[in-house]
Amino acid sequence: MVGDSNILIEAIGLSKYYGRAVGIEDVSFSIVKGEIVGLLGPNGAGKTTIMRLLAGFLAPSEGTARIVGHDTAEASLEARGRVGYLPESVPLYADMTVRQYLNYMGTLHGLTGASLRSQVQETVETVQVGQFIDTLITKLSKGYRQRVGLAQAILHRPPVLILDEPTAGIDPAQVIQTRQIIRRLGTDHTVLLSTHILSEVSMVCDRVIIMNDGHVAADGDPSELAKGIEGTSNIQAQIRGPHEEIAQALASIPGVRRVSHEATQTEAAANIYSIEIEQGKDVSEEIPKMVVGNGWALLSMQPDRLPLERVFMHLTEDGALADS
Repeated sequence: MVGDSNILIEAIGLSKYYGRAVGIEDVSFSIVKGEIVGLLGPNGAGKTTIMRLLAGFLAPSEGTARIVGHDTAEASLEARGRVGYLPESVPLYADMTVRQYLNYMGTLHGLTGASLRSQVQETVETVQVGQFIDTLITKLSKGYRQRVGLAQAILHRPPVLILDEPTAGIDPAQVIQTRQIIRRLGTDHTVLLSTHILSEVSMVCDRVIIMNDGHVAADGDPSELAKGIEGTSNIQAQIRGPHEEIAQALASIPGVRRVSHEATQTEAAANIYSIEIEQGKDVSEEIPKMVVGNGWALLSMQPDRLPLERVFMHLTEDGALADS
């Protein structure tokens, strides 16, 4: 909604064409103050195009992009001044120390004197690179260079952060720490981040926008998207009895698409079965009947939501992405 002060990032019918090629087409969404939103999709889905449009590095072919109410095309300087942008390939000056680089970047944002010094110091502490403040950037690991890039994005205290693949190519320990930093940044900034990593969305983001072929395929809470796709939750059941026979019997129930379980060592122990249901089907009465009819013991039965991986594959079909 135009004029809503709570909306800090807004795309309205946003399209970008490269000749006859479609970058994105008719993309609309809004992100409110305090949200961390993940932009997820396979290569070529349009994630980076959206981020460059919102950051003011590209002009839209059609539609409108707004940052804190400022049109990125008509009021470019006002919009860009309210964004901290971390591109996938961070442009750092390797022959500078971290302090020199951030001092330089701060002056570009109009910071001077005591204000510049205090914000540089606070920023390096926020991204946890304070111990390297007088180290040449070329001597830092990729993970710490990525943090320096994050530092330049937040240095001028922008209300909006746009982060393109913020954990790409860094080691697992650095990934965990960077995710924690982003979560903390979400208390003071509205964050839009793109990623190929499904688990990153679940761990970091309040909401996910899934892109496919330049269009929005889904938009919502990661834990809720499965409900809209399948129509009903999957079922998790704990059953005591002969494992293979139970799995086969469950799979034979009309409406059951797939059954998975991990067999225990003895048939006296109970197994937990994950039962995937066809869209629009309800087998919640058939499972107890089948179990009791065979003389087995049904210890529990509850909804089991689809993992984000299956939601993503359902929406993008041919999309391929990595997980960590």
